[in-house]
Amino acid sequence: METVLLYILGIVIVAIGLAVSIALHELGHLVPAKLFGVRVGQYMIGFGPTLWSRKRGETEYGFKAIPLGGYISMAGMYPPAKEGGRGRTASTGFFQTMVQDARTTSADTVRDGEEHRTFYGLAVWKRIIIMCGGPFMNLVIAVILFAVVLSGFGVQQVSTTIGSVSECLLPATSTQKSCTASDPKAPGAAAGIRPGDRLVSIDGTPVTSWAEASSVIQKSPSKELTIVVNRDGTPETVTATPALTQRYVYDADGKIEKDAQGDPVTQEVGMLGITAAYEYVPQPLTAVLPAVGANITAVANIILHLPQRMVDVWNAAFSSQARDPNGPISVVGVGRIAGEVTSINTIPFADRAAYLIGLVGSVNIALLVFNLIPLMPLDGGHIAGALWEGIRRFFAKLFKRRDPGPVDIAKLVPLTFAVVILLGAMSLLLIYADIVKPITVL
Repeated sequence: METVLLYILGIVIVAIGLAVSIALHELGHLVPAKLFGVRVGQYMIGFGPTLWSRKRGETEYGFKAIPLGGYISMAGMYPPAKEGGRGRTASTGFFQTMVQDARTTSADTVRDGEEHRTFYGLAVWKRIIIMCGGPFMNLVIAVILFAVVLSGFGVQQVSTTIGSVSECLLPATSTQKSCTASDPKAPGAAAGIRPGDRLVSIDGTPVTSWAEASSVIQKSPSKELTIVVNRDGTPETVTATPALTQRYVYDADGKIEKDAQGDPVTQEVGMLGITAAYEYVPQPLTAVLPAVGANITAVANIILHLPQRMVDVWNAAFSSQARDPNGPISVVGVGRIAGEVTSINTIPFADRAAYLIGLVGSVNIALLVFNLIPLMPLDGGHIAGALWEGIRRFFAKLFKRRDPGPVDIAKLVPLTFAVVILLGAMSLLLIYADIVKPITVL
């Protein structure tokens, strides 16, 4: 019962984090819009039927039934058609009707005498600031959460403390899974080294890192080593002779190297049969931005290869193919991971808290990068439209031509419709995959 409650708690925590992130994202649009005088009719978290709302001034604030996003409704998102342009008639096609309907809906948000308070009437730079406000808030949230994780909790790193001591040594090529009574004791166990001992020195040389100690041990097969450890605050001296045994050779990516025949590469080294413990080491604040940058790069890489990634998700969902743990997931997948991590009682509470905070930070990075895709109705689509308008007006002014006026982004409504359908289809596929073949952390 406790595990179930913890699982639900993890989902609730991430759901709240996601809701707050969406609310702050929309706040990032709302504040500059109001500062620039745009009339904002609604500030809503979610889509669909309204669950609750309250009007403050000219803006209605509220929550809607489907918590998969949010929006603010600004007056005059689309400029009116140019004079002499084609209007809506009985023979107008389906897509042209969509365009005209979008213009009409936009025009209905503009009150008489408040044409100066429209979004399309703002200077290009002001529109860009408004549309960048949402992703910028996601970036700020991510930086803060990553700072909490990296500098507050720290990052797991290999320490000089002994994590485990093997009973015996088994070569890498051995098919034996566990020690037997006839197997000789591993040198570390025979010397009396215990889990929790912290390495101080080996043969008089101070140990400052596990890699340093491991290098000395591997290079000293059959050589007696004098090892000083700190045990419960007291120095203890032991002697141990590394045994010559086989181990796999790993490449820079941590994968086992293969020879020309495809067989694993091994080498003979000295080993004591001890492994390091991991410790959380707080990182300096200077490590936060590089970590955020690496996360942004990783998400951008997923989006750049999204068609292939979605094909992989489809294949995994409808076949026995394994799911890519680094592939895209839906909010359902995020919730499942949060619940799974929270319900693992064997993991310290601080570790689970750090993971959940980092997870919400990563979701904000995803929101940041995804919203900057230059397609309507995403923020990046509006930014691209404003930039194109600025470029047109710049060259018109440079060559002393007539001001071309606002870019008629209403013409992109059919494309917007297609993008919405595509995003909806991808969301449904990811949700289905996260149900039938979820990504797990175990």
